[in-house]
Amino acid sequence: MMLVEETSVPPSALPVDEFKAHLRLGSGFSDESLQDSVLESFLLAAMSAVEARTGKVLIARRFSWLLSGWRTAQAQGLPVSPVSTIESVALIDRQGDAVTVAPSAYRLVQDAQQPTLRPVGTCLPTIPMDGSVSIVFFAGFGSAWGDQPSDLAQAVFLLAAHYYEYRHETSLQSGCMPFGVTSLLERYRPVRMHMGAGL
Repeated sequence: MMLVEETSVPPSALPVDEFKAHLRLGSGFSDESLQDSVLESFLLAAMSAVEARTGKVLIARRFSWLLSGWRTAQAQGLPVSPVSTIESVALIDRQGDAVTVAPSAYRLVQDAQQPTLRPVGTCLPTIPMDGSVSIVFFAGFGSAWGDQPSDLAQAVFLLAAHYYEYRHETSLQSGCMPFGVTSLLERYRPVRMHMGAGL
């Protein structure tokens, strides 16, 4: 399985000015925009960490997901949420030739935890022997910063501020995340199902 982010977060969607206020940086100076690119990088890094921890996409983007087989013939859970639309499903044979599946053959079942791709009939289309299937979809709470839940936005600010504060620190352990951030993210953590119950 391979998930690829086809489009990136546009700089215009990042709340740089709000983040400056959160950090209580000075304003009204002629050179106050000099740090903008640095602040953007911390916001993007924090967003990436929050998305990885929760499986939730904050700013809407286009993704492609390559699979070698369906989880079940009746349903395939998608790797992130919320998913707004499925753009295409294509079956790829061992030579790399792709055949697009008619949109009338499948449907998106939206879910806060794990949206799923389901067949309109009885089964999802058969993946060629030694082949794969490519699913292209759009996921995210919205295109603007204010579209995501406020607690996730606050978690991004707290984590980005943590990165900013310790930007010269080299002794922090990999994956270090402040407790205040983890507590905000806890209710969004993916639910792990076992014994074949999950999709």
